[in-house]
Amino acid sequence: MNIEEVQSTAKKQRIATHTHIRGLGLEPSGRAIDMAAGFVGQKEAREAAGLVVDMIKQKKMAGRALLLAGPPGTGKTALALGVSQELGTKVPFCPMVGSEVYSSEVKKTEVLMENFRRAIGLRIKENKEVYEGEVTELSPEESESLTGGYGKSIGSVIIGLKTIKGTKQLRLEASIYDALIKEKVAVGDVIYIEANSGAVKRVGRSDAFATEFDLEAEEYVPLPKGEVSKKKEIVQDVTLHDLDAANARPQGGQDILSLMGQMMKPRKTEITDKLRQEINKVVNGFIDKGTAELVPGVLFIDEVHMLDMECFSYLNRALESSLSPIVIFATNRGICNVRGTDMNSPHGIPVDLLDRLVIIRTQTYGPAEMIQILAIRAQVEELHIDEESLADLGEIGQRTSLRHAVQLLSPASIVAKLNGREEICKADLDEVCALYLDAKSSAKLLQDQQEKYIS
Repeated sequence: MNIEEVQSTAKKQRIATHTHIRGLGLEPSGRAIDMAAGFVGQKEAREAAGLVVDMIKQKKMAGRALLLAGPPGTGKTALALGVSQELGTKVPFCPMVGSEVYSSEVKKTEVLMENFRRAIGLRIKENKEVYEGEVTELSPEESESLTGGYGKSIGSVIIGLKTIKGTKQLRLEASIYDALIKEKVAVGDVIYIEANSGAVKRVGRSDAFATEFDLEAEEYVPLPKGEVSKKKEIVQDVTLHDLDAANARPQGGQDILSLMGQMMKPRKTEITDKLRQEINKVVNGFIDKGTAELVPGVLFIDEVHMLDMECFSYLNRALESSLSPIVIFATNRGICNVRGTDMNSPHGIPVDLLDRLVIIRTQTYGPAEMIQILAIRAQVEELHIDEESLADLGEIGQRTSLRHAVQLLSPASIVAKLNGREEICKADLDEVCALYLDAKSSAKLLQDQQEKYIS
């Protein structure tokens, strides 16, 4: 009998720079744990960020801004991602980089406003009359074509729905059949159909079919309780940008110009202020009636020193708006020019905007903290490294930078495997250090050999 091992078909998760961050690593009292949730050190910064998370959850932080300031490689982006993890999936978190605002198609302020609106959520609660149940029958009924041809068209559809309490057969319009096809509804799926609009939503596959062998990863749901026809509270989470985009998109017509426009790749178009004001009125009306709830999220702008004076003055105004998210800036700059001006300012941010910000400072890591971070990265990347080599890599990090030391881990593991070892040793690190230069060594080499380069 021939038995051979095959490679697992399970999908491997891509390891990114901050894959190991799972939160802020705080106790219930708000105190930072030395090493938790992927974080090492930065206790004061994490505790300050924890207070910000509490304020966001209590909706006491809207329209305020926070600045994460510190040298490169001190965990500013990791802190922002930790805040995102603590807030959960229901609170919008929109990350962007300062340089994203420079586009040839859209104004800088438009890019900022679009991201502002992406970071503001709206939780809409509606009581709707729906038909809900497991699909037991799905039979389209054909009728003679209205155009007078030989073909037949779908005139209506008979659908059977089953709940714990009973079953019901419905005859639906052809337009609802199109919606069923779009949602890929099949017999055995749990769906609901809105009585007024005819909108169809596929909830999942009935758990009665959970024992079947299925290649697709299905979400199995229990058979709905109660009657097929019922009033149900439907909660939808959308962002203000979703509403802007849905209302700005032209619906298109049947004329040749409209069809050509739909076929061509659409250019990125700006959403007008007038449209946004109209949507704000509708949203405020929903909030006043109690059918919707505003969920201020987080807009994270990394490398904020890349913004110019026009963007900063716009941010000043946007932060005062009644519909404003929590804005977190991050920068590694000291005192430098505000982009596009000769004016020197701390962090490259104008003083009037800086005065609005609460500043959290991140500190450089010590040798022991650096070794702990490298050990976490090796564990996340499933690499084996002995204690002596880890200490040596920590020294390299102190001499060069933490980022450079982390980047040496993967090449060192490949060198170890080529040498017939599973564990990284000091000799492997010495070999990759000889192959790859860090930024400081490269700058020194340029200075020493200046005459050999074009300047």
